[in-house]
Amino acid sequence: MAGQDLGTLHDVDIREPLFDFLEESYGKIRILEEKVTGKARADVVMVTPRLIYGMEIKSDADTYVRLSRQVKSYDLYYDRNIVVAGSSHAYHVEEHVPGYWGIITVERDGDRLDFYVLREAADNPRVKPERKLTFLWRPELNHILELNGLPRYRDKSKRFVQEKLLEKVPAEILWPQAMDELFERDYERTLREIEEYRR
Repeated sequence: MAGQDLGTLHDVDIREPLFDFLEESYGKIRILEEKVTGKARADVVMVTPRLIYGMEIKSDADTYVRLSRQVKSYDLYYDRNIVVAGSSHAYHVEEHVPGYWGIITVERDGDRLDFYVLREAADNPRVKPERKLTFLWRPELNHILELNGLPRYRDKSKRFVQEKLLEKVPAEILWPQAMDELFERDYERTLREIEEYRR
């Protein structure tokens, strides 16, 4: 384990075992780490074929000082949210997050970590579709325009394109396509496309 104190779990101890647990629990997923989410930075973003999950890790070494602000930011961007709490927080964490947030607790068992779903995440009633669409890069938005027979709007801003997609493409079509783009994201190829677009 990465942490020096075998009794205290740190963020770095939790991440890789957590990703294994999520893959076992949810099946097809893609993990995006450390995403800027409004005024907060999401520890983990989990993409599934239908939903985007925001995850905040509260290790034994963390406090709740910033959590209320983080909750407000997460709630604008993610379909569902989960707090992953070290055992020192297990009995108190539900007091600090809304009832629709999921709670996963983690504790050390010898040289391995055990994860327990204390509460399943429910649909987030506060998510803003226009915020959620900001996860997509311009080439990915362009591909969705193409899939739906819409013009590329080359001279328009990214925000204009986002608004057009929300206006023209029904949610039941748009969001599965958006999830596909996130699953298929090739960072090197997309960055090349962005550079070509800027030129």
